[in-house]
Amino acid sequence: MTVSSELELKSFVLLRLGERRFAVAADKTAELVAPSRVFRFPHKTPKIEGVILRRGRIVPVCDVAEKLIGKYLSSRRFYLIALRRYGQKTEWVALPVTGECELIHAELTAASASDEPHVAGWLSHAGDVIEVLNLGALTPGPREFLPHPPTQDQLEAQSVLRSEAEARP
Repeated sequence: MTVSSELELKSFVLLRLGERRFAVAADKTAELVAPSRVFRFPHKTPKIEGVILRRGRIVPVCDVAEKLIGKYLSSRRFYLIALRRYGQKTEWVALPVTGECELIHAELTAASASDEPHVAGWLSHAGDVIEVLNLGALTPGPREFLPHPPTQDQLEAQSVLRSEAEARP
């Protein structure tokens, strides 16, 4: 291996969802933890399953399996705590995984325009071609947490209800 080819190798964490393997850049990975209690609460963000508590932080759990393999995970072996960038901020997000994770070094092939938005690139390992995940496209960002601005119809309906309420004796 030459010096130039060594410089092109990057570190990735391989994770298993069902029968498929995916990769996350190692520098976007905080830790791998055993499953813990998921706190569920009423909310309107379908990509958030709940939260776990980890090292004094509230960490959203995002089950990305349905998007990636077409079904929810029935069992979990670990949570991969990954770093998700929101503009200038970086927050933790927990991704449930079903099998062992592995740290590898491989050369990243950039994603093409025809790839899905959740694909940050591709790598080859042990004869397999593996998707490198773009966590920004898979997990909800701040805009998805904000309430949607009311439509013109909703504003008009609120106005009518206010007028009716004021007209009552």
